[in-house]
Amino acid sequence: MQFDHSLSWDDLKAILPSAKIISEGVVITGINEIHKVQRGDITFVDNSKYYKRALNSAASVIIIDQAVECPEGKALIVSDDPFRDYNKIVNHFRKFEPTNKAINSDQIGDGTIIQPGVFIGHHVKIGKNCLIHANVVIYDHAEIGDNVIIHANAVIGGEAFYYKRRPQGYDKLLSCGKVVIHDNVEIGAATTIDKGVSGDTIIGEGTKIDNKVHIGHGAVIGKNCLFAAQVGIGGKAIIEDDVILWGQVGVSKDLTIGKGAVVLGQSGVGKSIPGNITYMGSPVDEARKKFKEMAMIRNLPKEIEFLKSPA
Repeated sequence: MQFDHSLSWDDLKAILPSAKIISEGVVITGINEIHKVQRGDITFVDNSKYYKRALNSAASVIIIDQAVECPEGKALIVSDDPFRDYNKIVNHFRKFEPTNKAINSDQIGDGTIIQPGVFIGHHVKIGKNCLIHANVVIYDHAEIGDNVIIHANAVIGGEAFYYKRRPQGYDKLLSCGKVVIHDNVEIGAATTIDKGVSGDTIIGEGTKIDNKVHIGHGAVIGKNCLFAAQVGIGGKAIIEDDVILWGQVGVSKDLTIGKGAVVLGQSGVGKSIPGNITYMGSPVDEARKKFKEMAMIRNLPKEIEFLKSPA
């Protein structure tokens, strides 16, 4: 998330009064998770395994749980709980805004039809000639392009599924990202698309999504993709252009599916796969290879009987 204006160090000290600040000369313009940071961003790290990645990232400010040498051109905030302090900053800039009405945005394009029972949150932008069917929920800060169809009971912009386990239970990382849906997208009934934790969940132009599909936080979906019913896509996955995922395909987080890939129904994608290949199975492999394996397994009883027969 990028701030509307740069954050002063005095303001940051007021938000995090107990933190120790090392080298405060940098300009602060946003806050992001480590995989999406850019210059000017604040990020956090609370595990020594990821110190090097955080310190060498593009982030200008790192909230960290131990004092270490500060890289040149950066600032450190030493905190006894970086996760908590990151949430404090997010909450300062992206507080929940309650409402008592259904439509909370006037940024709705000409020709767009909003059916009864739709909820539209604050700061939502909807383009021209869209059709939003009954009981759709669009959370705050979502951006929807032109000629988009969203079918009944879809939820756009729900909170990211991101928790830190503590002795007393799970602690939630607050979401300050948004959902961006480009032109000519169609979203099926009861589909859910979560906002990014700090960046954007993006649905590319021309993509068509069936009923009861789930797209996790920060996922980036390319152009002209086709997802059948009950597909589930984990957070921060990247699905390139022209990918087809047939029914009940499961896609893990933090991976890439290459352009033009086709994944057949009920398959499980657990790691990045190249494009322009048809896949199946769990874990997925090239469909031709899987079909050969299945044929071999079907013939296995005959082969065993043959081996048992007298010479």
